[in-house]
Amino acid sequence: MLERDLPREGSLIGRTTALVRAFRAPKESLGDLNADVAAMLVAAASDIALALDADGNIQDLAFQQAGLPLELSNTDEWIGRSWQATVSEESQTKPELLLAEASQRKVSRWREVRYPAARGPDIPILFAVVAIKGAARFIAVGRDVRATAALQQKLIEAQVTIERDYSRMRNAESRYRILFQITSEPVLIIDALTHRIVEANPAAAALLDHGAANLIGKLFPDALLLDDTATSQSLALAIRSQGKIERTKIRLDGGRDYLLDGTFFRQDTSSLFLLRFTPQGSQLAIPKATDVNTQLVQFVESAPDGFVITDMDGRLLHANATFLQLAQIENMHQILGETIDRWIGKSAIDFSVMLTNLRQHGSVKLFSSVVRGEHGSPVDVEISAATVGASGQSRLGFTIRNVGPRISSEGSDHGYIPRSREQLAELIGRVPLKELVRETTDVIERMCIETALKLTGDNRATAAEMLGLSRQSLYVKLRRYGMAEPSEEDSQLE
Repeated sequence: MLERDLPREGSLIGRTTALVRAFRAPKESLGDLNADVAAMLVAAASDIALALDADGNIQDLAFQQAGLPLELSNTDEWIGRSWQATVSEESQTKPELLLAEASQRKVSRWREVRYPAARGPDIPILFAVVAIKGAARFIAVGRDVRATAALQQKLIEAQVTIERDYSRMRNAESRYRILFQITSEPVLIIDALTHRIVEANPAAAALLDHGAANLIGKLFPDALLLDDTATSQSLALAIRSQGKIERTKIRLDGGRDYLLDGTFFRQDTSSLFLLRFTPQGSQLAIPKATDVNTQLVQFVESAPDGFVITDMDGRLLHANATFLQLAQIENMHQILGETIDRWIGKSAIDFSVMLTNLRQHGSVKLFSSVVRGEHGSPVDVEISAATVGASGQSRLGFTIRNVGPRISSEGSDHGYIPRSREQLAELIGRVPLKELVRETTDVIERMCIETALKLTGDNRATAAEMLGLSRQSLYVKLRRYGMAEPSEEDSQLE
């Protein structure tokens, strides 16, 4: 029994290895097949079959699909021509490689070859070549992989949609989580079946003189220490039966009066109560301005987005921990007095554009840019900025959000996001056209490289063929855009 692993290549058919097993005794099981029978078998096993001479010229051809010859361009002129002359320009090297492999191994690997279509985009055909023993001839069998490509595209689109929805849900959860934590009103979430506390915000923990973690799992209403036990036990029944209760007066242990709002809701398979407590009358506590300011500063310092304060020339005065992490800086003292464009900007013009807009309009919203870390590759960010303070003491405040994991609404996740038409329009007259064209070209080039690598499963050789580049040229561009480590490139070029 002869077994061999023949890897399948190409951007459309798997990057996995298919196990091929030859017939154990072909002469006994198949007998002496004549040419007509062999031709029928080859034609039936493939969508297109080519009979080639030793020089790679087409001697004969067969189609299993009736419509395929009509979709391909000039198939009636193929006989007598070189196989290489019938394929698309980007696949010019594929026939020669297939024939060379078949000459050495008798059976080549599968390679995708593209053909010009009578109309529309090129048609991908997955080919393998078999060398005929004893005769200086080859048989090339091909499979139309457009259906597979379409299926893969649908799977990719479905995955992108799922990831986009997940990202949107996670962002929404983050926003509501922050709101839940910072609200001044005590809020409890109760399991409707067990009447045990599922979640409690810091205000609720302070109200009940417990740590928030200590409240989790405690039984409602025991955890509330209500004076009127009968009333407290009826609250859950009222919320469940009515769906909600509003402004219900309750008295906690110690004579503290509160108004209770309760809502019944479902989450997945769980039934939950949301309880919100509002102090009555003079007990309504209004936070002091100093306390609010302190909490605001604490929030900025611990926020998941980067916050930076600079002078009007962009020199750093303060940065929170998230920005230091993005810029790969150990502590803030290392960056004080440095201009922010040392870390921010796809090119030298980004910061000047933001600075000009801030001075003219007072604010900038959702400006696409990157943060260049001290020791790593750029991170895609969105920047919003505003001018704060009185004249003569004005400062610039920047909010920097990492959008690297975000999936764009178009269904792609390229590392660089092209500028919008509005952003490009703002650059006209401020930046030389040569720099604008160069930057735009770089963005498009990187997007094409990333797409090719994604389609080929990060197969650099196949990606280079897809882009019409030599492997050396591709590795140079990968190094230029920070997409490969130098050690990796060196080993690939050896």
